Amino acid sequence: MTPRPVEIIAGVEGFSVRTPTLPPATHTNSYALGGRDVLLVEPSTPFDDERREWVTWARGLVSSGRRIVAIFATHHHPDHVGGAEFFRQALGVPLWAHAETAHRLDAPVARLLDEGDVIALDGPSPQRWEVCFTPGHAPGHLCLHERELGALIVGDMIASEGTILIARGEGDMARYLVELRRLSSRAARVALPAHGAPIDEPSHTFERYVAHRLMREQRVIAALALHAGTVDDLVPRVYEDTPMAAWPLARLSLEAHLDKLALDGRASERDGRWEARA
Repeated sequence: MTPRPVEIIAGVEGFSVRTPTLPPATHTNSYALGGRDVLLVEPSTPFDDERREWVTWARGLVSSGRRIVAIFATHHHPDHVGGAEFFRQALGVPLWAHAETAHRLDAPVARLLDEGDVIALDGPSPQRWEVCFTPGHAPGHLCLHERELGALIVGDMIASEGTILIARGEGDMARYLVELRRLSSRAARVALPAHGAPIDEPSHTFERYVAHRLMREQRVIAALALHAGTVDDLVPRVYEDTPMAAWPLARLSLEAHLDKLALDGRASERDGRWEARA
């Protein structure tokens, strides 16, 4: 396991905790941003032993003369907010998130953040984290960008461990691709994901994610061109290069791809069967 805490760059510290996340990932990264004023990112773990370690870490920051301004959640999924209310009460600090995240949480959100907001953290080297509204994986997903540091908090937009699921209902494949490209255009020097190690020169990774999703989309189109079918019919055709054990998750992604193709006018569904449209 990665040592904790770990200084990633000056003024940014990481702390990885065990969470009920999608395998093969087993942990979610939290981050402490700021040299004096501190924003804690991802109140993630629901496990009592990990919560104790997390609170000890946070209180250690205070003991060193820093001030915790708030706790920030990138989005509402359980492996990101499993400790939100516990940590909010234990530390006596507010919780910040997007409105779409706030109404999906049991914990009260004190500040609603959206595209273009800035979180200013005072200190020897002040930080200004720009809020980026990046739905696609989740309706209220937010990223944070500090231009001087070249650092980008990316939540579940990309990962260096595990996979990013875009699922019907909460996910939006078309919007996800748009936001990946928009994040790529920021030309950050390092991305800090919720799962796995920091990602250097992340624009390459954002573009690779886009290319992979578009490759899969082409496989969906090719499968529909051969035969119409239900989602269950299509999974083996579209994901024949994927282990069968992963097909239940692949099915969710396939639904998101089909919804995008329907929006694009390239596929349609009738009585549970999907077919290509010219």
